[in-house]
Amino acid sequence: MRYFLFVLSLITYFPALSQTPGKIIFTSQAAPATAITTPYTLTPKSDLFFTVSLDSPLVRYLQALMPETKQETLLQQGNYQFSLYVDKRLCYQSNLNPGAPSAQSKIHDTILSKPLIHHQGAFAMWSEYYWMRFMNNGGDSALTEGPHLLRMEIRPYVNDPVKGIKTGALMASGELPLIVNRKPAIDTTKVPLNTPAPYNGLPVSHGDFDRNMVKLLKGNIEAGVFQKITSMAVVSNGQLIIEAYFNGSGRDSTHDVRSVGKSFASALTGMALRDGYLKSADQPLSDFYNLSSFNNYSADKAKTPLKALLTMSSRFDGDDNDDQSPGNEENMYPTDNWVKFALDLPFKHSRQPGEWHYFTAGVVVLGDILHQRVPGGLEQYADRQLFRPLGITHYQWQYTPQGVVSTAGGIRMNTLDFAKFGLLYQQQGRWEGKQLLPAYWVQQSFTRHRTIPGRQNEYYGYLFWNKTFRVNGRDYEAYYCSGNGGNYILVFRNTPLVIVITAEAYNLPYAHPQINTILQQYLLPALLR
Repeated sequence: MRYFLFVLSLITYFPALSQTPGKIIFTSQAAPATAITTPYTLTPKSDLFFTVSLDSPLVRYLQALMPETKQETLLQQGNYQFSLYVDKRLCYQSNLNPGAPSAQSKIHDTILSKPLIHHQGAFAMWSEYYWMRFMNNGGDSALTEGPHLLRMEIRPYVNDPVKGIKTGALMASGELPLIVNRKPAIDTTKVPLNTPAPYNGLPVSHGDFDRNMVKLLKGNIEAGVFQKITSMAVVSNGQLIIEAYFNGSGRDSTHDVRSVGKSFASALTGMALRDGYLKSADQPLSDFYNLSSFNNYSADKAKTPLKALLTMSSRFDGDDNDDQSPGNEENMYPTDNWVKFALDLPFKHSRQPGEWHYFTAGVVVLGDILHQRVPGGLEQYADRQLFRPLGITHYQWQYTPQGVVSTAGGIRMNTLDFAKFGLLYQQQGRWEGKQLLPAYWVQQSFTRHRTIPGRQNEYYGYLFWNKTFRVNGRDYEAYYCSGNGGNYILVFRNTPLVIVITAEAYNLPYAHPQINTILQQYLLPALLR
């Protein structure tokens, strides 16, 4: 009798799933909002949200797929499957990673309301990443200019480790007529270009460039074709020739350029060598730390030279491009001692000597070594030896939990001060007649020490990247600083250009590709006629 009542209570708590799929509506604003009922014009600045109304929470659909499986397991192995059709043709289908939405949402929610496109959002949600993947996997080419029909379908799926992926029946669907207008016509006669004013250390250039091309670029940035760009500056022959600001930024704005700051650690290492606080780039870590007091000691780890940290080629088991790597930077930030985190890592004997891998924690160790060795600590030393001689007085570091300036990245300063840092390197370390940075160190920094795996003809120097742009049939080599969000300082070798671009497209997949498009299709052709 008790068993019968228990089964009856389950049937009452979990009613049978409806055979009628739920509805998906599209809106131009976050819920609550009115559904779009007429063809929606999709421009580079359009926002697009969806709201799904389900008969039951997702977990019920997962249980119907695999009724013998525990709820906890279902939540770990199952999620929504999203499909997007353009003009009745399946364009992109994705089984969402079980990590998002949250387990609580899957257990309780029957309403799912999320953005596909939200330009002003503080950070991108899983649904926006889904849309970006759609655009990168057929959506961009399918959504040509003109009318289209967009259809979304949602199903449940479970990835059984033995039987594979099992997909359920349609949970919800909805359609949206679109008028695609993603390629705005830019009237360059109505796009003004800023005439730069002199800046401390940067006189104004009166050189020539294709103004119409730069106006076209500016118009596309302002129209939202290129997103979250905040500034752009070009120095030619040591003089400021182009300066532009976007999205509320200005000449005095400071920019969080993330890993661009790693290259400052390279400069400060060269200065510490010049001043005798370090012996050479071949000095081993054992000169600075008792490695036996850290976890995973090995003699090989103790022999790791500074050069391996500068070239991202140490054999520490850390790789920021591998989510499963124990030394991934995301595992470092929550700890209370970043240097200990790094030095505790295992030495990866299976990694080939000199093999490049992006390793932020290693640059933190480099910064700590500098902080130990230079008088007054790294912050004072950088101000005295680098920033003040360049006339840079308004800047802000980020710090490690120990209060040491973080060489992982994140230093903030204005666009033109970043340009001066790049110009210092283009001038072989000289600034206003003085040798601030040893010329040999610039040459060593601008050497192709390591090949970057998976990239064609791209290399790594001393915390500087290297690539070559082809413009009008000629090659132009650049060493550059690069940071999350699309932040760059580019120093060209065979033409006297320094280009700075700042952006806030943090963690977004289009961040770096759009900067490459800006450089390859607009800025460099305009400057290298």
